[in-house]
Amino acid sequence: MIQLIVSDIDGTLLPYGTKQLDPSVFSLIHRLSQQGIRFCPASGRQFHSLRKLFGPVQDELCYVCENGAILYGSGTEESAPVLGKTVMERTAAMALIRDILALESCEVLISGANCSYLCQCDDSFVTRMRDDTGNHVQVVRDPEEIKEDIIKISAYCPEGAAVPEKALGETWSGKFNMAVAGAEWLDFTLANKGIGLRQLCSALIIPLENVMAFGDNWNDLPMLEAAGHPYLMSSADPRLAEKLPRQCASVPQVLEQLLTTGCLPNE
Repeated sequence: MIQLIVSDIDGTLLPYGTKQLDPSVFSLIHRLSQQGIRFCPASGRQFHSLRKLFGPVQDELCYVCENGAILYGSGTEESAPVLGKTVMERTAAMALIRDILALESCEVLISGANCSYLCQCDDSFVTRMRDDTGNHVQVVRDPEEIKEDIIKISAYCPEGAAVPEKALGETWSGKFNMAVAGAEWLDFTLANKGIGLRQLCSALIIPLENVMAFGDNWNDLPMLEAAGHPYLMSSADPRLAEKLPRQCASVPQVLEQLLTTGCLPNE
């Protein structure tokens, strides 16, 4: 029995290169709700950005944000309860931030609960995160100006994440969870989407075996491994396919089959 569906966004529910969800997704979410099935975006994105993306149904959803570092229950942006939050140790976080700032051609994004802090960056990066991604953004001259808890640190790597991953991984992969989150992003947290999903299921009293999950990248792997019914996008890294043989080309197609037949593909 499926009680909860969690889906990654970029590259999974939202094809790379697109900025808006197909309106049919909102209809599917309504139909799932009528059958007692909850829907939850699970993303590296910020809470505000995800709510904006899911506009017509934004108050009905739960959200696993910032790669599982913070999760929210349903409600308005002001009233939605925080169901879980995993904070990075501050001294180590500041050292990681400065290591990212020292890399050529990389920008740093520092995540609070619902604000993205940008530091020593050009205007185009501010525009990208505020206008294109839809984040609440604040520019700081120095990361020490950030007063709230830090829950995620990201390196934006427009020339690709492979070189920064090697440079930063030697020091930081053992201290934080490091995950490639798309071709241009490298994320660091103490949480991951698997931890976020487990916290969400505990709060909602839903067994993990009753969860269907969709993802396309390495930062989705802990969530996919935790869920009872994981689906990897067929466009994913072939190395992920070795771990997750159940694949699909379209999340809406799988959800439509679930709604119309009660059966799951490939099961």
